[in-house]
Amino acid sequence: MITFKEAYNKVLQYNVNYGTEKVQLKDAVGRVLACDVKADRDFPPFNRATKDGIALSYSAIKNGQNSFKIEAVIPAGNPTIELKDSTSCVEIMTGAVVPNSTNVVVMYEDISIENDIAKLHKTPVLGQNIHLKGSDEPKGATVLGEHTLITAAEVGVLSAVGLANVLVKKLPKITTIATGNELVEVDEVPLAHQIRKSNINSLHAALLQEHIVADSLHLKDNKEAIKKALEIALQTNDVLLLSGGVSKGKFDYLPAVLQELGVKKVFHKVLQRPGKPFWFGVHQATNTVIFSFPGNPASTFANYHIYFKPWLQKSLGLTVSNNYVILNEELDNKGSLTLFLRVKVTFTNGKLLANRIVENGSGDLTSLANCDGFICIAPNNNSYSLGTLVPFIQTRRLL
Repeated sequence: MITFKEAYNKVLQYNVNYGTEKVQLKDAVGRVLACDVKADRDFPPFNRATKDGIALSYSAIKNGQNSFKIEAVIPAGNPTIELKDSTSCVEIMTGAVVPNSTNVVVMYEDISIENDIAKLHKTPVLGQNIHLKGSDEPKGATVLGEHTLITAAEVGVLSAVGLANVLVKKLPKITTIATGNELVEVDEVPLAHQIRKSNINSLHAALLQEHIVADSLHLKDNKEAIKKALEIALQTNDVLLLSGGVSKGKFDYLPAVLQELGVKKVFHKVLQRPGKPFWFGVHQATNTVIFSFPGNPASTFANYHIYFKPWLQKSLGLTVSNNYVILNEELDNKGSLTLFLRVKVTFTNGKLLANRIVENGSGDLTSLANCDGFICIAPNNNSYSLGTLVPFIQTRRLL
């Protein structure tokens, strides 16, 4: 049995690059850029008015002029025009191209207009209210880097540079697998000795948050049937996420079956709670990565967030998240296991404070809906005092 740190590091050593693909811009949110994106023109592409008002030449102001005849109106989206007379002005709308013959935009609030004559109420500053051409980014500059996670903000940039199709990191093909005779479908009425499938649906939902639509399998406790199904799954998937079947029970066939199918066991069992029987390996013939989690709900749920999510981040070229919270109570862990404790987090005075929630062991499913994540408490530590900063594995959006 290995320590949590050893297990975590071994998992991350087996990250895989699944190549690239192009997706439509509308489908790019949540994906990871697979190349640098460069500006195809200056940003902004012209001197742009940032206020509604008038555009004029500052030289006229320096000469003491205070009133200006309006020659024309320039709306956004129209080609610009030049002043016929440097002592005149043009009305200009926000977003319109500022004439080269002008270098000041005065907003309507600082002028009055009567009989097509604009009068200044205050002296403007040279260059005010003009967003200069190329001042954000010059043509050819890298505006988004490879390995950037695409959010709504990046979609705006991708749109501005004309990328209707975006090169992104390809996501792994994944099947989630539930094991056990006791499991029935969600819409069934379970008998006294049965339970409805929950782990498999929780994993499926978690993967959807990563924009991965996974296939699902349910394997009954029959060794030959499990072997046959896994043999196919290993040939058709990049990753298998299994729940159950890896402990010491007489019907926990997975470790033996995986070995028979040529899967290299990287480790089995970790000094942690929940999730101690976690099994991890790689099928050498297909390079399929196998995360086989214990079947208790808290074990599957915790290990998915502790191990699989960082593995996925690293495989996609993202920086692996390292989050911390402040303990709002005293804790201790004098045993040999790393503890992952369910907590509720509050944002107080600019600090994220964590409090343990009441839970009833690895089989307690409902407590997972009440927690914001897990704190990691190292073993063989006498105590963690109030205010200690501890690692935090987030399972829901907090801010």
